[in-house]
Amino acid sequence: MAASKKDAASLNIKKQILNHYNFNETAENFEGNPIYTAEINGRKVKLVTLNEESVYAQNITDYFENLELVVFISRHSSESGTPTLSVHTPGNLGAADLGGLPRRVSVSPANAMREALKALKQFRDELRLDYEVCYECTHHGPSLNVPAMFVELGSSPKQWNDLKAAEAVAHAAIKAISTFGKAEAKAVLGIGGPHYNSKFTRIALENAIAFGHMIPKYAIPYVNGEILRQCVEKTLEKVECAILDWKGIKGEHKSKLIEMLNEVGLPAQKV
Repeated sequence: MAASKKDAASLNIKKQILNHYNFNETAENFEGNPIYTAEINGRKVKLVTLNEESVYAQNITDYFENLELVVFISRHSSESGTPTLSVHTPGNLGAADLGGLPRRVSVSPANAMREALKALKQFRDELRLDYEVCYECTHHGPSLNVPAMFVELGSSPKQWNDLKAAEAVAHAAIKAISTFGKAEAKAVLGIGGPHYNSKFTRIALENAIAFGHMIPKYAIPYVNGEILRQCVEKTLEKVECAILDWKGIKGEHKSKLIEMLNEVGLPAQKV
């Protein structure tokens, strides 16, 4: 699990993890910051703090061996400032404008993300938080060859400093880790619709379906067969099908998209 010193929300989520879970400070450090460890469901979990923003943690895998899952606890920013608890896989479907590598996505842990999403909703309700809970599409760095996900608190400084909301994100991050490898929802690729896809969120919360990579409407013009194949191959679980937010795909892109999915050999379902 990775926090960032440059991120107020991240530090508040880290504080709540240390308050609620049995992590111990070790003699080890990462970038001069103490490393905390805990045993969660038989797995050794490390909590590290980065000096840079999490999106630039492209080399994090060089420092730790046998990584099974990287969970970044992070702030979320948006111009609307809507209070939001969200989860997504990092990686770039196009240019690398904010960390990572161009046209390279991380490995998406679809079930771990769904477990985090469900926990965000559960703790949002239990803690009576006035926040939206949602999936975000695949975006920003880093682009890692290990399963990686962001669990985020947003979308403005008011929310980043909301300790109750930070607690919800802390519990969701731990839920993703504690259930890792045990959940068995059907993994799918999501395509179409807005960056915050309420349809995909609702489908995952109401059914045993876990979205891995999600490609929003705005990214479809620069998606090709290679990117689609990468989104399928760089999902931890076997991707069973693509779920298309059909109304959220421009008419001019529909036939080309179906053609590319056929080439990749992925069945499609419209919602």
